Amino acid sequence: MFGMAVSSSSPAVAARCAHARAGVGVVATQNVTDPSLGPKGLDLMARGLTAEAALARLVAEAPHIEFRQLVLVDAQGGAATHSGAKTLGTHGSARAQDVAAAGNMLTSATIPQTMVEAFEASRGQHLGDRLIGAMRAAMAAGGEEGPVHSFGLILVDKVSWNVADLRIDWTEGDPIEEGAALWQRWRPEMDAYVTRALNPLDAPSYGVPGDL
Repeated sequence: MFGMAVSSSSPAVAARCAHARAGVGVVATQNVTDPSLGPKGLDLMARGLTAEAALARLVAEAPHIEFRQLVLVDAQGGAATHSGAKTLGTHGSARAQDVAAAGNMLTSATIPQTMVEAFEASRGQHLGDRLIGAMRAAMAAGGEEGPVHSFGLILVDKVSWNVADLRIDWTEGDPIEEGAALWQRWRPEMDAYVTRALNPLDAPSYGVPGDL
């Protein structure tokens, strides 16, 4: 299973920044975002390139790369990050086996390392919980300079679509905690929705009004 969590002061951050593919890995494209770099990075890793090799190709070929901040994790857990010379504000990145984090307009450049450490400390938990835990650690360490308003969590597993694709596209409240609550609502039913897609005869009852 691969996944990504992302939050921003701008609206609908996950629609632009979060990209994942089952059996391949994840790509985050952020800062002054070029959403096309997500699918391009996934295509490169699907062809067998490591995260580092795919990132090198993107950096060599993508226009305006100095504005881009990229994070890639491949199917073997290799990670790579790039922060262009024109990344906004205080920024940083960190990586380890199976995980990488990056941010911009931060209160501290060490926040991504805090996220990686929180993720590694949560081994044994569900990936969705680990990603939200890393985001909470980032906020506890200071987060962005200003308030964040949007959040997204995506997970991919053994099927071609996202098994979780949860978004808080705008809130004046706490998008990470609202997203965490949405994850807790979705998690118990996530596998059932996969079963409904693959074999409806084996699916549990829908349990909603009008379900015969």
